Amino acid sequence: MSACLLVINAGSSSIKFALYGLAEDGGLIGELNGQVAGIGAQGRFTVSDAADNSLIDQQLPAHATEQHSQAFEVIYKWLLAYLKGRTLLAVGHRIVHGGQLYAAPVRIDDQVIEHLEALIPLAPLHQPHNLAPIRELQKLLPVLPQVACFDTAFHYTQPEVAHRLALPRKFTEAGLRRYGFHGLSYEYIANLLPELKLAGARVIVAHLGSGASLCALEDCQSVATTMGFSPLDGLVMGTRCGSIDPGVLLYLMDHYQLDARALEKLLYFQSGLLGISGISADMATLLASSDPHAQEAVESFVYRVTRELGSLVAALGGLDALVFTGGIGEHSAIIRQRICRQAAWLGVVLDENANQQQSPRFSISTPDSIISTWVVQTDENLMIARHTLELLDYQTS
Repeated sequence: MSACLLVINAGSSSIKFALYGLAEDGGLIGELNGQVAGIGAQGRFTVSDAADNSLIDQQLPAHATEQHSQAFEVIYKWLLAYLKGRTLLAVGHRIVHGGQLYAAPVRIDDQVIEHLEALIPLAPLHQPHNLAPIRELQKLLPVLPQVACFDTAFHYTQPEVAHRLALPRKFTEAGLRRYGFHGLSYEYIANLLPELKLAGARVIVAHLGSGASLCALEDCQSVATTMGFSPLDGLVMGTRCGSIDPGVLLYLMDHYQLDARALEKLLYFQSGLLGISGISADMATLLASSDPHAQEAVESFVYRVTRELGSLVAALGGLDALVFTGGIGEHSAIIRQRICRQAAWLGVVLDENANQQQSPRFSISTPDSIISTWVVQTDENLMIARHTLELLDYQTS
């Protein structure tokens, strides 16, 4: 495999990447995954091949990962040595926010970057980090095609009423609306639904991880989702609060003198599972703990999922299937069990033995379950690689 594609997913404290080779038939072959984690603190650089064999696991000096640009330099230098002259066709990037302008992947140029920079106020903790590797690559390899793939784009199929906020029009016309996120994950799952004989079904996908949301799909298109204007909305998450009465924020401002930045820190980094438990944002840690506060955090997580599940069933007008994905959704049998038991009123009947499996795709419902229930491993990186390859072929043909 001489030609390859690179995918970059830059978050607030990490830069993840994946490399794909191109087969002779034009298909994509996963080659390796890696990341620099701990940006802004003690960084760690790890890379594994497609068989999950470790290629590198290196603790980095703090001064080497103070900023995203430095972390990307670590990745870039390693990739140069690894590729050894192979052709890098393009780089695909996960961009959290595409605003109202981008409903599909787009090749990046100066105008696109300008548009995406203008969206930073809509996703201040995500968008700047998404853009940092793009700028670095423009300096290092100015002619290399780069493609932006948006987490918001998949939800453009929702009806206008699902996007609308009940605010004065001067605000909504300025871009304040419900956008929805995790779109690349939901798009990947939607593409697999025909293989599960669910192409025309009413499906709710539960993307449960440190960031968590639900999405209602009909005919493989987004109808409604729990995240709204920002990735704060909806479910209880690792360190994010999820839906909250706006009056609580006014109260915190008045009685605790919290300004916008203090609220931002509280809602994004100190709340959710971590805030309730006071122990950890990690679900596995909480499940293993005997501390009652840890159990309260788990209970709140399951409660919000099952409550929002009901609201999305209402948006769909019924339900045919439920799909779990994301880190918690794919790996925590106990969380799936608790959610399915709470969803028994819908007709979900869990197969307890099947639920203990660990594989990329499997059914966890009994044959007599009214609701077909699945666990499906998501792959946002592959979705980005596919979009990048398709857009590159289209623009160069």
